[in-house]
Amino acid sequence: MPKKDIDKPPVLSPAREKLHQIIFGADTFWGLVFDVVLLIAIVASIIVACLQTVKNIGWSGDDHGPGPFYWPLFYASWGFTVLFTIEYAMRLYCVRRPIRYIRSSWGIIDLLSFLPDYILLYLNASDFGRAFSAIRSLRLLRVFRIFQLGWFQEEADELGSAIWRSRGKIIVFLATVMVIVTVAGTVMYEVEYAWKKEKSEFTSIPEAIYWAIVTMTTVGYGDIVPKSVAGKFVSSLVILLGYSLIIVPTGFVSAEIIETKRRKVLTRSCPSCLTEGHDADAKYCKYCGDAL
Repeated sequence: MPKKDIDKPPVLSPAREKLHQIIFGADTFWGLVFDVVLLIAIVASIIVACLQTVKNIGWSGDDHGPGPFYWPLFYASWGFTVLFTIEYAMRLYCVRRPIRYIRSSWGIIDLLSFLPDYILLYLNASDFGRAFSAIRSLRLLRVFRIFQLGWFQEEADELGSAIWRSRGKIIVFLATVMVIVTVAGTVMYEVEYAWKKEKSEFTSIPEAIYWAIVTMTTVGYGDIVPKSVAGKFVSSLVILLGYSLIIVPTGFVSAEIIETKRRKVLTRSCPSCLTEGHDADAKYCKYCGDAL
């Protein structure tokens, strides 16, 4: 059998094709209605999950038992879970290649929007795992496609591409920061321990490294503070160093974004390999090396 026949997607029946247009397309009236209703359901399910954790609403403040709205929220939560399960099954039914959809990023996100609830129910731990409901918020990114905001997606792709191209510089920067916080934490531990070990809040080097990270990022929880003069001096240096380093990764990404804006890409194809996407000032193909 020829390879092109093997790779050819199966033909959908008219009913499945119509369902596919509604679920995966927002160009038709019913497709837009389906997507808007889905977005409302996603937002409502996240609100329900949040309310289930609120004192005197989802649980009682006295004995941590069920609150006055526990059961309505519980049934509403499972109603959304069943709804998302049916929606996922419908997507599998109307796509030409279900395995490809399951393995796609959207397919994984859609699956994770309801699968944790069934796993927790099987483990008899349905009152836990509310954080998994936050995964449903990722599905709200469909709003860019639904309301014809594709240029937002293009900007997001451009930002992601700039971060990816800066990955080498960012990794080196993070490695340098880790070395600095390790040294700063060790120095602070020795300084405070030598001052008065019985009053020192730096009880270990890992805890001192935690302090260095919190201080260098200018968060400053205040749960661990130096007491000695030398310790305060080291703390001041770490704070100033943190202010200096915090803008470095931003500069990396900004430079890549500016370079992307400056670089013009043409649709001119290479006469040898027929590949497009060359820079405006390119004289040679960046794929095969032949002259353009």
